[in-house]
Amino acid sequence: MADTYREYRTGQGVPATGDYICQSGKKATLNEKEHFPACPVSGKDTYWKHNNQ
Repeated sequence: MADTYREYRTGQGVPATGDYICQSGKKATLNEKEHFPACPVSGKDTYWKHNNQ
């Protein structure tokens, strides 16, 4: 799956429901068509990646 390693920025649409992890290492379950939130640790914009574990 090509999107497995893609990074998504705060505010972008979530492409598929699943578990994601931010740059701070916090995990979140996000639903398709939601938007990626700010970092739950810092409250600032961050990057998210799909968590395959």
